[in-house]
Amino acid sequence: MTRVARAPVRLVFAPLLITHALLLNLACGYHTGGHAVTLPTDLHTIAIPAFVNQTQTYKVEQQLTAAVVREMVTRTHYHIVNAENDEADATLHGTVLSTSTSPLTYDSQTGRASSVLVVVSMKVSLVDRRGKVLYENPSYLFREEYQVSHELSSFFEEESPALERLSREFARTLVSNILEGF
Repeated sequence: MTRVARAPVRLVFAPLLITHALLLNLACGYHTGGHAVTLPTDLHTIAIPAFVNQTQTYKVEQQLTAAVVREMVTRTHYHIVNAENDEADATLHGTVLSTSTSPLTYDSQTGRASSVLVVVSMKVSLVDRRGKVLYENPSYLFREEYQVSHELSSFFEEESPALERLSREFARTLVSNILEGF
């Protein structure tokens, strides 16, 4: 009975397997929905005018704008102004494209909604004073869920706090995307 040596075969296929694995890793990359370039070093002042609201949701653009301004002030060294002007090195524009609320779950005894999903769609762009796009994402989509109270004595409107939480999450994500060059 002759014994077949397998070690040389393993040595031949090992580099092929490693090469194949590396090529697969390079081919499958992570990609975000936005477009960005590295922020210029001479960027000092960013204008963040009130976002545009193309929906019927009352003051949603104000909540989103305020959350982004707070996040920019606390996380960056940039001077933030609230209106477009000639002194700003760049301007952050945002548009609320759509908002919707829809029931997620229902109470089996009453048939009423017991949890609701709020969805906000936005587009955002950061443009320098020469018109060069520094960051752009035409399709931000954020969701926030809230529970509906069925007791009238403890009832309060939860949609506004849900929009506030959604605004903070949107602001954190947007500022991170801009700063990290996504």
